[in-house]
Amino acid sequence: MENAWAIDSNESDVIIKSRHSLIGYLPGNKNNLKGHVAIQNNEVEDASIEFSLNVNDKKNISIEKNKEAKFTDLFDKDEAPLIKFKSTSFEKINKNINFLKGFLTIKNITKAVEFDTEFIGFNNYNGVQKASFEITGNINRKDFGLNYNVLRQNKNVPISKDIKLIANLEFTH
Repeated sequence: MENAWAIDSNESDVIIKSRHSLIGYLPGNKNNLKGHVAIQNNEVEDASIEFSLNVNDKKNISIEKNKEAKFTDLFDKDEAPLIKFKSTSFEKINKNINFLKGFLTIKNITKAVEFDTEFIGFNNYNGVQKASFEITGNINRKDFGLNYNVLRQNKNVPISKDIKLIANLEFTH
């Protein structure tokens, strides 16, 4: 692909959150993020993204100490430590609004998902041209066997059934 831009995993990350709290922050520099986008005339023409995030390694996640029990309980860190996503298609609506479809695997359960993909823009840092994107989407945690029934310690509020995934991705040319 002549206009392909590669993902810069050192500048990319994934955030997993519920309505009431941050569940986990997974920095890309410690996880396996791969992907590319095709850009022509300053517009995104195609995208392919694949990542696997290891939730088993404490070095790979940043969570508040009092949130560790929630993260451990929600994700089966020992039996199925990988969260995986592999895109299957990219749909361009206009310059900034796009959809990325693919398969998400959590706890060895794979489901087809669709994420909103927003093109943030270009920047030039230290002579390296970068393109930034934010990919967001909600999943029903029960669809992936993420059953967390313990009430939140601080406010005794149960965790929402929806979990939001936010990927902040930078690509270099």
